[in-house]
Amino acid sequence: MERLGIGEFSARSRLSPKALRLYQELALLEPAAVDPDTGYRSYELAQLEQAHLIALLRRIALPLAEIKAILTLEPAVAARQIAAHWERIEAEHDARRNLAAYIVDLLSGREHVMYEVATRTLPERSLLCQLRHVADEKETFALGKKFLAIFKERPQPRVAGAPFLILIYYGEVSPDSDGPVEFCRPVSAEQAEELAALYPELTLRSEPAHEEAFVHLGETQLSGAQWQLVSESLRDWSAAEGRLPSDLGVRLTYLAEPPITPDSRPEIDFAVPLS
Repeated sequence: MERLGIGEFSARSRLSPKALRLYQELALLEPAAVDPDTGYRSYELAQLEQAHLIALLRRIALPLAEIKAILTLEPAVAARQIAAHWERIEAEHDARRNLAAYIVDLLSGREHVMYEVATRTLPERSLLCQLRHVADEKETFALGKKFLAIFKERPQPRVAGAPFLILIYYGEVSPDSDGPVEFCRPVSAEQAEELAALYPELTLRSEPAHEEAFVHLGETQLSGAQWQLVSESLRDWSAAEGRLPSDLGVRLTYLAEPPITPDSRPEIDFAVPLS
């Protein structure tokens, strides 16, 4: 079977030796053989197709970890994964375009309506919560997974009302600002103390009754640009109505409507409590 040295393989695949070393370390594209004495690497001619596919996937901004997973899939399944990735990219691009249009209108003194805002009154609630400082959305997502895992490992509490999870932001989450954020699960007031004892790593607290302005987003996966657009809609609404946000933090409320199945996805509200 024909073998290519790393120099020739690099030239024919158009991947630099640096890239080939990285892909070897990540087990994305491993040499067919490595000389035990010299460490010289060689590749099979057929590996050029995999190298080409990796290069193509990087061109559409697919992370290396996702590429590694895709390379193990059947072609039809891999194609669906790539299509889903690109749909997310296009959604984010659309959201950034809308945000740019909003900024242009803002600076030009023009009104820009983006999302319909409604209000509701929520009763006093007991919440089991976990508060953490996070640097980015990936850390926020990881914290949410850990929070939900707590309830999967031990008996689930009875949820008070439709909302089953609330993510509260008390500050900006970015490389420059670490939140904090808080994940909360409403529980019945009658069982609050009993449930708190089952989850000692969580904090039991009471949230006062309050009114909040909100935007219902459905099953949308909220990107950073969309987050900002919804925030601006609520900010503009509050200014027009002469309402001030409270100190309870802006929040995403995830709603689970029965029947709940393994394929169910929560609907999302973006809300700002009002003073």
